[in-house]
Amino acid sequence: MLTFCGGDANAHVFLLRGSNGKLLSSLSERLTRNRGGTVHVLDSGSVSECLYRFKQTADELDINSVAVVTSARGRETLSWYQEQLFTAVYAFEYLVRSGEAHTDCRCRSPDPVLAEHPRVSADSVRAEVSAFLQRLPALHGEVTILRSTIIPECFGHGFSTRTGGISDIQTLSSLNLFSSSKRRDPKTVVDENCRRLALRAGFHPQPLRFVKVNHGCDVWVIGMVEPQSYDAIVTNQTGVVIAAPGADCMPLLFADPVSKVIGVAHAGWKGTLMGVAMVTVSAMVREFGCRLGDIVVVTGPSVGACCFTLERGQALAFQSIHPGCVSDPHSARPHINLRFATRILLQRGGILPKHIHDDSASDRPCVTPCTSCHPEAFFSHVRDGLNFGTQAGFLWIPETEELRLLSAS
Repeated sequence: MLTFCGGDANAHVFLLRGSNGKLLSSLSERLTRNRGGTVHVLDSGSVSECLYRFKQTADELDINSVAVVTSARGRETLSWYQEQLFTAVYAFEYLVRSGEAHTDCRCRSPDPVLAEHPRVSADSVRAEVSAFLQRLPALHGEVTILRSTIIPECFGHGFSTRTGGISDIQTLSSLNLFSSSKRRDPKTVVDENCRRLALRAGFHPQPLRFVKVNHGCDVWVIGMVEPQSYDAIVTNQTGVVIAAPGADCMPLLFADPVSKVIGVAHAGWKGTLMGVAMVTVSAMVREFGCRLGDIVVVTGPSVGACCFTLERGQALAFQSIHPGCVSDPHSARPHINLRFATRILLQRGGILPKHIHDDSASDRPCVTPCTSCHPEAFFSHVRDGLNFGTQAGFLWIPETEELRLLSAS
């Protein structure tokens, strides 16, 4: 049995089920009576499920600090589950006890008996957690993918939305594709979301290879030394799924069906001003001999001029690209059209206007809706604040057999 004390130790105590049901019942009654708080009994099947339910409750209660009373072996085991199901947002303190009563006043259990835990391995914990997450039902519908009609069928591609994943925190629900130490979604949950996306899109079991965002214009050509950070990837390798994240920033896809070369780029307002779109195109031309007239470019879901503003000094820098990029230049926070700025820069660089698919292309199905205006479909930093989720644009060159299967579907 494990005892978790989350947040205010006098308010919430969580008991992880052990084999002694009578002891558990007694502890629950005594904790409720002596502490005057709420006792939550974690008894939902596997340890993975119990701790996942504990995490859900902690998230609902906005609990970040967790004290765990357990045995030495329990601490070892729980640390593996912690690694799989939690991030650095949660601060765990392990209070190891043996047969004697624990003296910590914040989490003292009224019973000195603590059963020893069976020994498990880190690999078995990873396998158990993965299997549990795969069994969870999809939230808010099925995985939905937007596809552009300008990308030739010899490539696989798409833009993810927020539906069909398992992330259940409101601003991350449900197909969040990014995990960090500052967010509550652990990597295992994000990996499961990516697995479900891969199955739906047709590139499973290949992983998504994301750009390492630095809000600049650096490009990694796969096969060369990988930089520490970069906002674009270019390759001619088959079976490599490259991806650019977005949550208002633009995920850009580049494809040359003649040279069989692809690229992706993450373009925020800083990267747009730095010219990341044309820097990506230039890498395709320089490294693989692509011709400008053969390259097509797609701008994915991103924040529209309706919702994106900057401080006036920053915003006016976009007027040097084109006056139409700033609709209200005299405002304290002018509205910026990042999609239009990207189109202008691409056309000036030699990309044919008919080879650019963005929100101005009325003759094609839309793949560039405003992320901020559509909370049911997309994540948005502008709308949701710092705890935002992430969608992505992805692109790959299929192997021959994979291409046949994609064409058949």
